[in-house]
Amino acid sequence: MAAVAAVMVTLACNSADSPGPASVASALPALGTGTVEIGGRQVTVHVPASYAPARPAPLVMALHGYTSDAKELETYLRLTPESERHGFIYAYPDGSVDDRGERFWNATDACCAFSSPQPDDSRYLSGLISTIQDSYRIDRARIYLIGHSNGAFMTFRMACDHADQIAAIVAINGATWNDTTQCHPSEPVSVLAIHGSADETITFTGGDIDGVAYPSAATTVAHWLRYNQCTETGRDAPQLDLVTDLPGAETTVRTYAQGCAGGSAVQAWTINGGLHVPQLGPAFAPAVTDFLLAKAKSAR
Repeated sequence: MAAVAAVMVTLACNSADSPGPASVASALPALGTGTVEIGGRQVTVHVPASYAPARPAPLVMALHGYTSDAKELETYLRLTPESERHGFIYAYPDGSVDDRGERFWNATDACCAFSSPQPDDSRYLSGLISTIQDSYRIDRARIYLIGHSNGAFMTFRMACDHADQIAAIVAINGATWNDTTQCHPSEPVSVLAIHGSADETITFTGGDIDGVAYPSAATTVAHWLRYNQCTETGRDAPQLDLVTDLPGAETTVRTYAQGCAGGSAVQAWTINGGLHVPQLGPAFAPAVTDFLLAKAKSAR
């Protein structure tokens, strides 16, 4: 089947928070990259050349930051080559547009539904995952999210609300709920929390957005150690060279796996001197992809 390149299709949908009917399947690409409209939002899906319906494929979904969009995020992360290399289906949706004209995800109370509308993005993205599962042969034990900034907040929200769907997340310069009573994962979700120590927007030591607090990078990790029932003792791994605007192997790695329920793990990567939008180097996409694809839900 020939690759489908950026086909724009408008589909009838039930509501702005629902991906709509199963007829979306006929509009999605069989192979290659296609963009469709689902629930009033554009969703781009890349299907690798190796995809075969007889063999379940992992699913990776990427979520952009506030004021950004899906296309810009893919230009930044460059995950399409990883989709081809590893054979996972890759989806990157757009968030809603607020009354300031900015795209966003309604993730936590701190970020980033600053004005109207305030959609149920947790419900929307869960439904989008289900729609993609209905359209392709997806390995239900290997569904992953990666997000930057507001998109990182949203990956944490999804892990809190839909742990039954998601095996692992990568959150880049974001934070989880400050109020732990808002997060009740039904089962373990592996977490890779990446944060720049010099992040000027979502500060490493925690802070607030319009007076609503978000936790520090260390507290975010501590919350997920507790959710996954991990012990507090981690181990250091070799440092990584992930960004181009800092010298040497600038990123420290700490892994927590001991005692974690369901074979899950938590990792904290600190980009020492890293800003909110670090200049990612060629090692970044393979490194985060390798983390995700090594995690899977228990057999069900």
